Amino acid sequence: MKADPTGVLTGAHYLDGDKACAEGAIAAGCRFVAGYPITPSTEVAERISERFPFIGGFFIQMEDEMASMAAILGASWAGKKSLTVTSGPGFSLMMENLGLGVMISFAVLSKIFGS
Repeated sequence: MKADPTGVLTGAHYLDGDKACAEGAIAAGCRFVAGYPITPSTEVAERISERFPFIGGFFIQMEDEMASMAAILGASWAGKKSLTVTSGPGFSLMMENLGLGVMISFAVLSKIFGS
């Protein structure tokens, strides 16, 4: 897989892990992110929400973790590379929709932070 050159940062940058995660998703072609703000994953969503308007991506803040997982499954079904970020307890809340995604074999990216 090659990086999508649209929106990829060039030059030297200082990035913490959260920003690097966001930039890696963008470089991999992710253009849809649905998230619920929960520490410690909020910084990934903040970075993506700042960068997406310049590269044609779509970020939506959802009402909870279950809705975030449902939204990225829908985006994946529509052909978009999608991502959500969460915490350990948030990941537990995503299990029902994650199971649905496994049963219907949708490919999604998920970054999970330990609590």
